[in-house]
Amino acid sequence: MSEEPRSAGKMPGGAPVSRWRAAFPPAQWLPAYRPEWLGRDVVAGVTLAAYAIPVSLAYASLAGLPPQYGIYCYLAGGLAYALFGSSRHLAIGPTSAISMLVGVTVAGMAGGDPGRWVSIAALSAILMAAMCLLAWLLRLSSLVNFISETILLGFKAGAALTIALTQLPKLFGVAGGGDQFFERIAVLAGQLPATNLAVLAFGLTAIVILLLGEKFLPGRPVALLVVVVSIVVLSVTPLGALGFKVVGALPQGLPEFRLPGLRVRDVDGVIPLAFACLLLSYVESVSAARALAQAHGYEVDPRQELLGLGAANLAAGLFQGYPVAGGLSQSSVNDKAGARTPLALVFASVTIGLCLMYLAGLLSNLPNVILAAIVLVAVKGLVNVAELRHVWRVSRLEFSVSMVAFAAVLLMGILKGVIVAMVVSMLVLIRRAAHPHVAFLGLIPGTRIYSDIERHPGNETIAGALVFRVEASLFYFNAEHVRAALWQKTRSGAAPLRLVICDLSTSPVVDLAGARMLKMLHVELREAGMDFRIVGAHAKVRDILRAEGIEERVGHLGRRLTVADVIDDFRSGANDGVCA
Repeated sequence: MSEEPRSAGKMPGGAPVSRWRAAFPPAQWLPAYRPEWLGRDVVAGVTLAAYAIPVSLAYASLAGLPPQYGIYCYLAGGLAYALFGSSRHLAIGPTSAISMLVGVTVAGMAGGDPGRWVSIAALSAILMAAMCLLAWLLRLSSLVNFISETILLGFKAGAALTIALTQLPKLFGVAGGGDQFFERIAVLAGQLPATNLAVLAFGLTAIVILLLGEKFLPGRPVALLVVVVSIVVLSVTPLGALGFKVVGALPQGLPEFRLPGLRVRDVDGVIPLAFACLLLSYVESVSAARALAQAHGYEVDPRQELLGLGAANLAAGLFQGYPVAGGLSQSSVNDKAGARTPLALVFASVTIGLCLMYLAGLLSNLPNVILAAIVLVAVKGLVNVAELRHVWRVSRLEFSVSMVAFAAVLLMGILKGVIVAMVVSMLVLIRRAAHPHVAFLGLIPGTRIYSDIERHPGNETIAGALVFRVEASLFYFNAEHVRAALWQKTRSGAAPLRLVICDLSTSPVVDLAGARMLKMLHVELREAGMDFRIVGAHAKVRDILRAEGIEERVGHLGRRLTVADVIDDFRSGANDGVCA
């Protein structure tokens, strides 16, 4: 087996790379490139192009743009990502969720002007690139991790249904209409009696072939075969006269380098659109890149991915495209076709460019129902029913949060759904941080170890003593919750208490407010006739407790002092005079 390229951030030999090489990954993998990889990268690039052309045509229709603009995204975006991305297998192009987000949002900004629509879409890509660069400079890659996978699970399911509903009218051969999800359902239901049966049968046949190809020929360009056959059928048979709508002639040649004809201040709402695209793009891209990297035994650099996505979106925007991302489906095609390095993306862009120059005219008879079929098959992967069931079994709270994101997309649209998903993620995080679990401990029989009585009811309680452990860092926003939980426990006990022990072994950080809460707790417990001890504090925690004068009040904060030691002293009566 031939040697794999080195992991991100390493030169041959394992030495750390210099700063400029870290920002320009080809400087890392090109020196280790082997001649035998070239053939695999060429095959992978051509295969990816064969997959990308029909899919990008379909996604461009979701974005409300002429079909060729989806191809421009793959052509320019993939080429730029190959220069700055850290993943060897990630394929960059338009995705269903981002295409839908662009389509429904730009519709309200463009006012029916196709030229303005194109300019706003390109401007959002360039603005997203600027946000990526700023996030890369400020090292903000970790902030996106605050959007949980559970939230994205519900969001993707809602987005899939929303996208599917926009394609169903094309499948039935009717006009469709409506702005919101349930309005679209009502409009479609009213138009079903006018269904074009020839279009419906053609579309259903295409869906069946695509599904069979996905199952039995994974990674193969089955969609391209469906596109070619459908064009031939409509060109040589009388079916074209039965009401099929077709793509029409595509402009031949490569896209022009062009700045959008609008500025940011000219378009109200383009900044939230670009930010929402950044969230979706980064989370989806890094997730896909990590999955492929793990399968091949290398690492991706999340920070460098910001630069790679920024470069891809800048190129897409400057060559008349719209926001792009790295999707798992196209990346899997690239991987299964044998890609070894990002050079496969270069060959894919070259192949797409040649098709635009010499084969664009062949797509004029491509029926729109085929594009709808491709989208419908693609978005089914956004609904992960098995994972939803797993979340339901494991955590009803997490499932409820996921359903909030799901409902937000259906009721408010994809853009507002992204924002709601982000807000819900932050609120869940804040709630968990503000309400940490306060465990009350008992002695595991036959040992000197104390653990949570709630989880282990067989643990022994110590008469006259109460031991609690805060299972989180102690900060200003959760200190009062900890204090209230302790007092509720002390008041609920039937037997009087003489000693309270705080185990800080699971609290790696205690801020000033947390330390002062512990000092106040000592005073309150002392007034109630109880002693207070602290054990298990980490080094920096001990420093801040000592700085607040707590050690002088509650006793020595030794790093080797355990709950069992304090209980032994308590039981032997050696705790007299412990507190100052």
